[in-house]
Amino acid sequence: MIKPSPLKAGDRVAIIAPAGPPDKEHLIQGKRILEKMGLEVVIGRHVFDMDMEEDLAALDQKRLDDLHEAFCNPDIRGIFCANGGFGSAKIAPMIDYEKIQRNPKIFWGYSDITYLLNAIQKNSDLVTFHGPMVASDLNDEHRTSETESLFSHLFTGECITYDAHTSPLNTLAHGTGAGQVVGGNLTLLTNGVGTPYQVDANGAILLIEEVAEPAFRVDLMLTHLKQAGVFDEVQGVVLGHVQVEPDEYARLRKVLQHFFSHASFPVVEHFPFGHSQPNYGVPLGVNAKLTTSPPQLVIDSGVM
Repeated sequence: MIKPSPLKAGDRVAIIAPAGPPDKEHLIQGKRILEKMGLEVVIGRHVFDMDMEEDLAALDQKRLDDLHEAFCNPDIRGIFCANGGFGSAKIAPMIDYEKIQRNPKIFWGYSDITYLLNAIQKNSDLVTFHGPMVASDLNDEHRTSETESLFSHLFTGECITYDAHTSPLNTLAHGTGAGQVVGGNLTLLTNGVGTPYQVDANGAILLIEEVAEPAFRVDLMLTHLKQAGVFDEVQGVVLGHVQVEPDEYARLRKVLQHFFSHASFPVVEHFPFGHSQPNYGVPLGVNAKLTTSPPQLVIDSGVM
């Protein structure tokens, strides 16, 4: 896998919106946080003109243009997505993956962006980053100081260790596993099954998170992935926050325990990544090791 270069103070980075249009004030608030980190921030040309009254094909092309321009501009050292939404899957077949491979740089986002994280990783051999987004996570209403601090490994290039000091991880199945980190949002992982962008979890540590899906839907999607062979050769599973309504929580617990309790690979839950605060950034495509005695996830640096 190709690792992008780390960021340093003074670097120029771009904000794009491949999935949906962001709240303008929230994006400006998040932009200030990136600037506080010492970065010079530019906003993609089409981030604020994604009006759903437009022709959808025109919207797709605009989102694609911003992505290509950010990767091809040699002055841009990192690309941060504004927020999730929907539509990333539609531009995946239109991306020039060779162009991205020739211009490797940090590409960061999650939720609907999961589709692009996996597509770029598979087709450009580039490490991508599952992490908090500018408008939806770094705005003044939702941002926490811990989430803000989690961008530091993009500058330092240090390995990342997640254990009880980070979050009280709960073990669903014991063991030890090692492999490349893959994964993201459960809905998007399921949507990718049977496409050229299906997640490749063979020999991998699979990360899964979800939001606002009832327990029966989580069960259905996990079953779909299992029947598609996604869990056949997986070396470990790390579950993030699978957010549900309070009255669904007990049902969700039963679903996860039933599905993973007899797994032949290690499984831990309550890892703080995805739709949560704090929202830990995770490089995808790098090597990692998962243990359960005690629960710990160690991930290689995502930058050179």
